[in-house]
Amino acid sequence: MGKGGNQGEGATEREAQMPTFSWEEIQKHNLRTDKWLVIDRKVYNVTKWSSRHPGGHRVISHYAGEDATSEITEDFRALKKTAEDMNLFESNHLFFFLLLAHIIVMEIIALFTISYFGNGWIPTLMTAFILATSQAQAGWLQHDYGHLSVYKKSTWNHIVHKFIIGHLKGASANWWNHRHFQHHAKPNIFSKDPDVNMLHVFVLGERQPVEYGKKKLKYLPYNHQHEYFFLIGPPVLIPLYFQYQIIMTMIVRKDWVDLAWAFSYYARFFITFSPFYGVLGAILFLNFIRFLESHWFVWVTQMNHIVMEIDREPYRDWFSTQLAATCNVEQSFFNDWFSGHLNFQIEHHLFPTMPRHNLHKIAPLVKSLCAKHGIEYQEKPLLRALMDIIGSLRKSGQLWLDAYLHK
Repeated sequence: MGKGGNQGEGATEREAQMPTFSWEEIQKHNLRTDKWLVIDRKVYNVTKWSSRHPGGHRVISHYAGEDATSEITEDFRALKKTAEDMNLFESNHLFFFLLLAHIIVMEIIALFTISYFGNGWIPTLMTAFILATSQAQAGWLQHDYGHLSVYKKSTWNHIVHKFIIGHLKGASANWWNHRHFQHHAKPNIFSKDPDVNMLHVFVLGERQPVEYGKKKLKYLPYNHQHEYFFLIGPPVLIPLYFQYQIIMTMIVRKDWVDLAWAFSYYARFFITFSPFYGVLGAILFLNFIRFLESHWFVWVTQMNHIVMEIDREPYRDWFSTQLAATCNVEQSFFNDWFSGHLNFQIEHHLFPTMPRHNLHKIAPLVKSLCAKHGIEYQEKPLLRALMDIIGSLRKSGQLWLDAYLHK
């Protein structure tokens, strides 16, 4: 805000006519129907100003991108109020306790398997798959606490978040927060959403491939990215890229608290499994578990976003922005568990602090709001969603090739 509009007389007139208010004045005179706008660090009462000046609505709309008086924004606020009245932001603590319990039970079963049956190939593979499942589920659970959607007090959410992502997964809560909150604020926006920063390995969406093609950028043969995705996507993201990035980030930023939590995970793992495999064998075993988990993580996280619009930042209201970048996967008991309820990615992006077990309850109301404003609400079967990832990469790769070969 504050960058739009024509410069010159129009800008001067707006600054001269629009009165500013201190926060104390706002608190005294603020009405539920008033709308406020911040431009260049000044606060304006949009409702009062636009009602007193001819063409005020047009000027404010031009300056604020229509957001100040947007009907869909008002409808979304009403929807959020409805969700609050339905107590959909209240969490079921038993639900989250059982999720944590089943993760710990899996770790106990894994230890029992290797202890009872020995370190042969079959027990080793069984243990690895059990631990990979435990790691994936811990990843979904830390996501709940990271969004402060379990406890009313943020302090308790932060503590449990550090325990799960640090002690149960060997990662960093601060690293995750830094990346993930950017993703929620600007989903699928180049240079602002780290989840679409592919470091020249992949080209995504419809704009980036054409830009790369016209500039003759060819870091990799992008027309084959839907094929090499299977080699350098799911297999290596967690065991190579994330594992290295997380450790280096904690060290460089001197995040000693998160580093201590992560160290407790690695200490526990090596104390547990080194007697069966030796130190080198335990390292290989750990990375094999990460390898399995990485496939699970990549396919689930990409099925909701990579197939949607990926672009620079066009102006949209919050509701429309999330719908353009996000799609859902059909509900079932397995899909809910398999994806950590990220199959309700649309509702999660609209209400990030809503406990995941309530997302299905608000979904019908979100669909109704989309229908009212003609916004597409995409929901698909799980297998279709996974296949669409490859289709999206193929399409983007072909767009790159066409632009690259264009004279």
